[in-house]
Amino acid sequence: MSTQGRAGARWRRIRALVIKEARQLIRDPSSLVVGFVLPVLLLLLFGFGISFDATRVKVGLVIEAPSPDTAWFFASLSNTPFFEVHQTTDRRVFYDDLAAGRLNGLIALSGDFTERLARGDSAGVQVITDGSDPNTANLISGYVLGAWNSWIQQRALTAGQTTAAFITIEPRFWYNPELESRRFLVPGSIALILMMIGALLTALVVSREWERGTIEALLATPVGTVEFIIGKLVPNFLLGLCAMAVCILAALFVFHIPLRGSLIALIAFTSVFLIVALGIGLLISTVARTQFLASQIALLLAFLPGLYFSGFLFEVASMPAALRAFSAIVPAKYFVRGLQTIFLVGDVASVLVPCTLALLAMGAILFALTARNTRQRLD
Repeated sequence: MSTQGRAGARWRRIRALVIKEARQLIRDPSSLVVGFVLPVLLLLLFGFGISFDATRVKVGLVIEAPSPDTAWFFASLSNTPFFEVHQTTDRRVFYDDLAAGRLNGLIALSGDFTERLARGDSAGVQVITDGSDPNTANLISGYVLGAWNSWIQQRALTAGQTTAAFITIEPRFWYNPELESRRFLVPGSIALILMMIGALLTALVVSREWERGTIEALLATPVGTVEFIIGKLVPNFLLGLCAMAVCILAALFVFHIPLRGSLIALIAFTSVFLIVALGIGLLISTVARTQFLASQIALLLAFLPGLYFSGFLFEVASMPAALRAFSAIVPAKYFVRGLQTIFLVGDVASVLVPCTLALLAMGAILFALTARNTRQRLD
């Protein structure tokens, strides 16, 4: 057979395999659940269930000697969106609530609070926070300090007095001026979802054929290793793009995340990452012949490293050197960084190009390993 004839036969086999896999995906409800239902559920869970925003923090305000000044300070705290204030005159009332976690902190105004203010002395204000949650404790301390400085200035202006010179800080936050944690959590969760879905799709598809025995019929055909990989990859790649489209629509219209980059860059970058995720699933399928084992390995190799070492929830820079080095081989780390950049910043080449090159290198290594292991079965 001529070279042209062999190439034509190869493309016919690839086309037949792609059509076969596409029909199997359409007929198999579990693949559609993984491709469409699972992304929506996980995105809603991550988007609404995880938040680093400290709003309506429950604090107890202890006013030992009520006065107009203490009532004014209580009103200023209650009118902010950060505190849910409960008031009492005896701090011992709140001790059990603080120990049980029903309150995050206590603010105590001493009995000579008003007298100290009248004399121009430093007022006695004590802040007690629950140190079992250090982040919330630091936030409460910072919020109370800011609320106190604002109240002192308002009190002086109302009385027509001058206050001690405070350092005036005018913060300016780029890319996320509202400081909403959801704006970087949702793109990060999309990366984690696609990693898990991509690995699960291909790993379960091949292992299902081993369980049902249909892989033996494929082994009897002249299908080569590359043809087998392409036939498994293309339909699942298209399904992964559909899952990404669902996630993008949810991010834009449900969570109102801005998309400052171009749609072309988003699709191209996602396509590179999907190839890596699907490659992990194909590699898993070369060692796992049952769906249960394939799903467990996919969870271990795709989901857990992406959760802990992608920068989605935990800061990689604060980890020990060994763990930082391990994070370099986690594909989700590069996709999280690039996806957050596309959504919140734009098409920044200095970020997207290195991330894309790293993902392409990982994809090449994964498919080389898959071809090596698959060849032992097919040829």
